[in-house]
Amino acid sequence: MFFSFNTNRTAFIGLISALYLGALSCTVRAEAPVTDMPTVLAESPVSDSPKVDSSVSVEGETEQWSVHGQSTYIVQQKNNFKSPYYGQNSLLNKSEGGGGKSYTLSATAFLGARLWEGAEVYWNPEMFEGTPFNGQLLGLGGFQNGELQKGAYAPPIYYTARAFIRQTFGLGGGKEHIDGGPNQLAGNLDKNRIVVTYGKFATLDFFDQNSYSHDPRTQFQNFALFSMGAYGYAADSKGYTYGVVAEWYQDDWILKAARLAMPTIPNTAQLDYSMSQDYGNQIELTHEHELWGKPGAVRALYYQQHAYMGNYQNAINQAQQSGGTPEITGVRKAAQSSWGYGFNIEQAINDYVGVFGRWSWNPGTTEAQTVDISRSLSGGVSIKGSSWSRPKDTVGIGYAVNGISSSQIAYLQQGGMAAFIGDGALSYKKEQILETFYSAKVYKELFISADYQRIANPAYNSARGPVNFFGLRAHIEM
Repeated sequence: MFFSFNTNRTAFIGLISALYLGALSCTVRAEAPVTDMPTVLAESPVSDSPKVDSSVSVEGETEQWSVHGQSTYIVQQKNNFKSPYYGQNSLLNKSEGGGGKSYTLSATAFLGARLWEGAEVYWNPEMFEGTPFNGQLLGLGGFQNGELQKGAYAPPIYYTARAFIRQTFGLGGGKEHIDGGPNQLAGNLDKNRIVVTYGKFATLDFFDQNSYSHDPRTQFQNFALFSMGAYGYAADSKGYTYGVVAEWYQDDWILKAARLAMPTIPNTAQLDYSMSQDYGNQIELTHEHELWGKPGAVRALYYQQHAYMGNYQNAINQAQQSGGTPEITGVRKAAQSSWGYGFNIEQAINDYVGVFGRWSWNPGTTEAQTVDISRSLSGGVSIKGSSWSRPKDTVGIGYAVNGISSSQIAYLQQGGMAAFIGDGALSYKKEQILETFYSAKVYKELFISADYQRIANPAYNSARGPVNFFGLRAHIEM
């Protein structure tokens, strides 16, 4: 069955907790400028910069503080699939010791307050519970649930997801009004501005934004669809980081740059808070436009990692000398570098239909810090339900193709285990992912989604799969 008593009970408690947070939500109004940050949890498409209805100045009420909340429960099952062999890091069938069901439950409070002029502070306490199919996040390039963390957590854990301060410096160009939401106080600010954010947050709160595919709590759930698959962004084992982000908004252009902390050991919880040894740099340029009178955006991103990592070719060379199996963790060194880049586009076709696409690449010479993907191409369409009198419903259809580098292929073919994949052998073929979902508004801000994913050549192995995933998602916002 999809649901067990324990997971049902935990989900219910999480949803009730989030509803309680919503009941406490209230705002205080005043007239003062405010800064902006894109809201990830969105019911309708949003872009990097807030939308305004005209080219003239638009002003409205200003919040001095706010309380919001969310809770999301995702449960997934997979079918038995072809598996002539498996390894330590394989996705497993039940007969091989794997689980047939995976679930996640999260609940987050979004607390914000205005300080001095242009300054805001935010705190997000969060609860998470979840179990991957194998008990660990293994066996795929593009994982099927973006809420999964790198490990199993049951009973739930509690932690600070975000705690940051944001300062806005106005540069003129007229005023625009920003609607309030999670981690965004409503207010008025200069259209041209510089925004500096410092503290703890998620890299994807700022980078690789996309109106139609960016949030696994409300949109596509697969890692290769809600983000650039080959983007090795800085994150601890829970998906968060620490650092500083600068954003420059100028007319239709947005330039973002950041230095962010990376784990001192790959894919673990401890970050290098000094950002002197283990860190990631990224820069992204966005141009927003109108095509046939409809909004769109094009983004180009470059990132660089400097961290304690292993190199695949070094592991292969060491194994050849010793006569053993290559092991990436045995050749880790400090001050190793990697880099990559990607492109991200979105375009509204009409008021109800939007399309998106992403392409990303990295050399794939060092072990993965996010997912085992070195090159990725993805795209899809998002359709609102207005044409069938369900304007808050959404249908999504997306497709992704992932690949890895020649050195990682050779490493896996010789029996090596990568960060998230490793079947003990490899008949290499690109991983292909199809995802479709229907999200229905059932009551106020409560949405229920049905999701289907089909992943061919899981972990780039044509000898295994394809795998079918069937999922349900409940999401509530306040």
